[in-house]
Amino acid sequence: QVQLVESGGGLVQAGGSLKLSCAASGSFFSINAMAWYRQAPGKERELVAGITRDENTYYADSVKGRFTISRDNAKNTLSLQMNSLNAEDTAMYYCAGDSGYEIRNDPHEYDYWGQGTQVTVSS
Repeated sequence: QVQLVESGGGLVQAGGSLKLSCAASGSFFSINAMAWYRQAPGKERELVAGITRDENTYYADSVKGRFTISRDNAKNTLSLQMNSLNAEDTAMYYCAGDSGYEIRNDPHEYDYWGQGTQVTVSS
């Protein structure tokens, strides 16, 4: 079993930056693809960025050039550096892990989830 715990969320002004972290414990070797999702009130959970074990990445169009996903397999951590934040980035952000090798868009495909960390961007 794998446990994922996010941290790093908070309140930031528009144009500012935040770095989210996800610490994994348990059977981390079973996780291959990892991703960050977000969900705003009244909206569906959406894929923000994903990364495979060999560090191929995916970004949603809305965050390309502003967000950077990275992982440290030795430390069992996943990160999301978020720059140039705007009000549309306000959401609960979730770390997800999958035993599969590909980055998938459907959140139901992911085996493991954290509890989420809130990001609020004030305009």
